[in-house]
Amino acid sequence: MQFLLLVLAIVLQQPETEHTNTKDGLAVGGYDVVAYFSGEAEKGSKSIRASHQGITYRFSSESNKQKFLDSPKKYVPAYGGWCAYAMGVSGDKVKIDPETFKVIDDKLYLFYNFWGNNTLKSWNEDESGLKTKADKYWSETLSSNK
Repeated sequence: MQFLLLVLAIVLQQPETEHTNTKDGLAVGGYDVVAYFSGEAEKGSKSIRASHQGITYRFSSESNKQKFLDSPKKYVPAYGGWCAYAMGVSGDKVKIDPETFKVIDDKLYLFYNFWGNNTLKSWNEDESGLKTKADKYWSETLSSNK
């Protein structure tokens, strides 16, 4: 029975994991997802890491790693770590600059910021509307497995 529950839990978690923005299984370009909640975009150490749902996260300290392990859902970025603005505009999965972020209601949002196009600025102009649309698009992405 426990085995079946474990398999079911893994299957139910897979769609979101499949849609997580990673490179070689590493989330957020190796940045410490816990540090964002202190207002810092900080690179994690290659030697301080943890895995959650098959994805590797790096941390700048053992303390941050432990915080993550205690409550991973709190620290995993919204929309699989894809650009929140692009998700709100079109539902597209667009790369992010790990140093361009915002924590809203205790959730991490990441943004595209390259070639003079900082989407966090555009997000801030209509955060409520874009967040509502992004939530809808993300839900559709997960349910359609696209």
